[in-house]
Amino acid sequence: NEVGLISVNDVDVAPNLKTATVYIGVLGGDAQKKKGMEALEKNRKRIQGLLGKAIILKYTPLLRFVLDESVERGNRVLKILDELEKSSTPE
Repeated sequence: NEVGLISVNDVDVAPNLKTATVYIGVLGGDAQKKKGMEALEKNRKRIQGLLGKAIILKYTPLLRFVLDESVERGNRVLKILDELEKSSTPE
């Protein structure tokens, strides 16, 4: 897949509902992350339009996509902890 697997990890909506920061996770390599974020940005207005049809709000928030690598960092930490546990366990 060119854009990898895209997931929405979190959303922060401004109190005035005019903007929303969407934290995106992209499973894949660096090229897939870049293409995934480019695809989201390219389709931002269409996504906002779909959002406006799906929910009733005074304003449809302007979406801002941010790459969120917290899940990957968490997985790396868990892998390191697992390796440390294996290396410290006597056989």
